[in-house]
Amino acid sequence: MLGSAGWISNLIVYMIGEFNVKQIDAAQVFNIVNGCINLFPLLGAIIADSFLGCFSVIWISSFIALLGTVLLTLTSAIDSLRPQPCELTGSIACPTPSKFQLSILYAALALSSLGIGGMRFTLTTMGANQYTTTKEQSIFFNWYYFSQYASAIIASTAIVYVEDNVSWVWGFGLCAAASALGLAIFLFGGRFYRHVKPEGSPFTSLVRVLVASIRKRKAQISLKSDDYYRGGHDNGLVAATPTTSFRFLNRAALIAQGDISSDGSIAKPWNLCTLQQVEDLKTLIRIFPLWSSSIFLGTPVGIQTSLLVLQALTMDRRLGPHFTIPAGSMLVSVSFFVCIGLILSDRLIRPTWQYLAGRPPTPLQLIGVGHVLNIASMAVSAVVESTRRRAAVPMSVLWLVPQLAIVGVGEAFHFPGQVALYYQEFPTSLKNMATAAIALLIGIAFYLSTAVISCVQTATGWLPDDIDDGKVDYVFWMLVVVGVVNFGYYMVCAVLYKYRNLERVVVQPH
Repeated sequence: MLGSAGWISNLIVYMIGEFNVKQIDAAQVFNIVNGCINLFPLLGAIIADSFLGCFSVIWISSFIALLGTVLLTLTSAIDSLRPQPCELTGSIACPTPSKFQLSILYAALALSSLGIGGMRFTLTTMGANQYTTTKEQSIFFNWYYFSQYASAIIASTAIVYVEDNVSWVWGFGLCAAASALGLAIFLFGGRFYRHVKPEGSPFTSLVRVLVASIRKRKAQISLKSDDYYRGGHDNGLVAATPTTSFRFLNRAALIAQGDISSDGSIAKPWNLCTLQQVEDLKTLIRIFPLWSSSIFLGTPVGIQTSLLVLQALTMDRRLGPHFTIPAGSMLVSVSFFVCIGLILSDRLIRPTWQYLAGRPPTPLQLIGVGHVLNIASMAVSAVVESTRRRAAVPMSVLWLVPQLAIVGVGEAFHFPGQVALYYQEFPTSLKNMATAAIALLIGIAFYLSTAVISCVQTATGWLPDDIDDGKVDYVFWMLVVVGVVNFGYYMVCAVLYKYRNLERVVVQPH
């Protein structure tokens, strides 16, 4: 995390200052990179479960990320890999990067994104596999997420400071060195790890349910429990008969002639599935509306994050007579306030909630609080930006801290809430994919934020190349409206949703 956060935090500044990329275009690339980093964990999880196992996926992904960071370092060290420098005025006199220079830069970003995404959540799964009790796993998760935020804080301050005040070569070089050291330590401990053998992708069984139900679409649905296949390991967790919701899927477990071998196993895997597999797919369908409502929980944050660096570049970043805050370091405020929010949630808010309500907050309640705080953050961002644009002299960059504080505290609510909800509600066969579902959400949100910025650029004049000539505050007010509508959608989904395992809910901030 230290090696990756060091260059991600300052990517926009690097592209504007060293590659003469326009401000909004740099923000778009930033969102795409973050989207890739959060989409690739799904691919890594599937490969780990199906073929290679966690250990192989982690070291291969780490090596790919290291290659990308080294290539990024080379773009800062070799003059021919960058266009000629110019002042950050947006003038047409600034030379644009050649196709070759951009191809090298994008190749470095692609390799780094692929590697970081491939190992990010797979590392979490492998770490949890080293422990046998839920208590030990909970302790591991706490320390893992703490190390993630701590690394982000160090990278967004110390390494970004080196990049801005020493040189990009030294800053990116430190990122590469941190990645190489982490990979070496991981490989050195390989013989001490507990390795879990891959058992095949759980998604295959879900696809089989769809195919089998379509093939048997003309079959009559039975009410007799003996007409449905449970498999050879009926542990009593599956209902005697399929549930009545999404009844068309029940046909996948309906036994037909020739579906079962003489030993009781499935003879035609794409014609017959177990009752458990059918119910697993139904569970995912039920939770999908809640999952989809969280996409617009992350999209405004993605837009806010990318525009915040552009705002910081235009503001007074002096802190005393001898120190200037790097623009990329402003993002560290989010990680800092997430930590503060987690402490407050664990030590104050949750106990008070339990005292007043008689029970701790449910995952859906925590996510709902996160929605409200995100909307409030967009409103504060709009007010601050409107004031910044009208100010006669550059405002202090510290005026951006309140909106980041609200976002951080909001994440301290909705992120643990989503982790608890998906881990609790996901089928047993898909427990390892619960965190990947969150990563997928974040990835889609960043890609959608890129699309929203593009649409705003095309349809309005709010986001010109120089944000001082635009109306960024209008963008934030638009996000407030979108957030309110999405919150309404979330409330409908939350009210209609029925927990499967409410009695097992234990929401622990990570």
